[in-house]
Amino acid sequence: MLKVKSLFWKIFVSFWLALILFAGLTLWATSHYLENIRDETSRLQPRNNTIQYIRQARELAEDGDVKKLQHWLVQLDKHEAIPYLFIDRHGNDYLQRRVPLYLQQRVRRMEYKYDDDEFEEDDDDEHRKRRPHHRPIIINGQRYRLMPDFRSITLSRVLNRPKAIATPIILAALISGFICLLLARYLTAPIGRLRQATQKLSEGDLTQRVSPSMGKRKDEIVELANDFDYMAEQLQVLIESHKQLLRDASHELRSPLARLQVALGLARQRGGEGATQELDRIEREAERLNELIGQLLTLARFETSTTEIELSAIELATLIEQIVDDADFEARASNREVKIIQNLPVTVQGNSVLLSSALENIVRNGIRYTAEATAVEVSLKNDNEDPDWIVIKVRDHGPGIPEQMLASIFEPFVRVGEARDRQSGGYGLGLAIAKRAISLHGGKMMAVNEDDGLSIVIYLPVIAS
Repeated sequence: MLKVKSLFWKIFVSFWLALILFAGLTLWATSHYLENIRDETSRLQPRNNTIQYIRQARELAEDGDVKKLQHWLVQLDKHEAIPYLFIDRHGNDYLQRRVPLYLQQRVRRMEYKYDDDEFEEDDDDEHRKRRPHHRPIIINGQRYRLMPDFRSITLSRVLNRPKAIATPIILAALISGFICLLLARYLTAPIGRLRQATQKLSEGDLTQRVSPSMGKRKDEIVELANDFDYMAEQLQVLIESHKQLLRDASHELRSPLARLQVALGLARQRGGEGATQELDRIEREAERLNELIGQLLTLARFETSTTEIELSAIELATLIEQIVDDADFEARASNREVKIIQNLPVTVQGNSVLLSSALENIVRNGIRYTAEATAVEVSLKNDNEDPDWIVIKVRDHGPGIPEQMLASIFEPFVRVGEARDRQSGGYGLGLAIAKRAISLHGGKMMAVNEDDGLSIVIYLPVIAS
């Protein structure tokens, strides 16, 4: 679909119109100039053409080939901007065209003025050469005269003739349009590549570079591409350093955590009953720390994964039923429930472990924030706009989140604040991990505020890549 407001079409149309306007003004000025300096010879050119056409018609008539003469008259009318009528002495055209009254009267005057005696065979050749257009053309005993109809010249007739000015104008418009197309393409193509690279960079592909695709160009667009590549390189170094620090810290924390858990076990064996409460608290904090480290390592593995995931056929409806059953059993302990309000038998290609982990994170996130005595509602249906996609929706009945944070809640360690605070027990990693897992399946996620809660909407291709 063409976007009229795009830079490409703005450049193309503006350049093309400018060239057409310039060519039109140039042709008009040239025509006006030539009209003013036309000499006597130029003014006599139509008369000379008329005499030449009369001689050609007379030769064809003398040959006796009436069909050839008729074909010649048709071709003359097609190619000549001035209509030439082949009129008999009664004022009728040989090709049955309408004859203006002034031409009928002129033919009658010529018939009256130049009678047959003037053109007897004993007339000298010099007399016939001086006034060849006065002599009638005889066909089957009928007298005809080839008469130019200057008053019937119209704009449409002029523009339809190949010899007229329309042909160079059309040719100039086509050539200029092609040149403008190449010029607009030359200017906007690198911007398009820069836009694609920007989109991929925003999706997390930090390896995108634009300068190698610019060729040997040396202009401001190349400078912009170089600046983009420098920015992308700096972002890649910064984010890779951040990820490496996260991975290293997570791995390094595992060892002291393991020793802490061993020491906790020994303390339970040696301690008395008075230390039980404190030891239980230490154990809970250690378990939370272990869970946090596990989520950090999972996130780091998803973000640095360069290999394709193992795919298999997954009955998505069955997978959702299993996740909902397990989550509902856990939710009932806190006076909440999880239920399916719509399901759809559909098979997709994916990794069951990753999809199950992502959906569990989203459903448990909904259980954490939905109000007591309410249910987390899960639905699976076809996308109304694209039949090649399916939609999974997980809706809670909690406080929702501010509109300005709908897009950022899928980033690591993002917390909403008052509505969803640290009392929930979350670390701001569950949705980030879920989004990475869905992205690996070629899908996408978004959050939508409802009247009394929040919905997490997942789009998956029916055959995920």
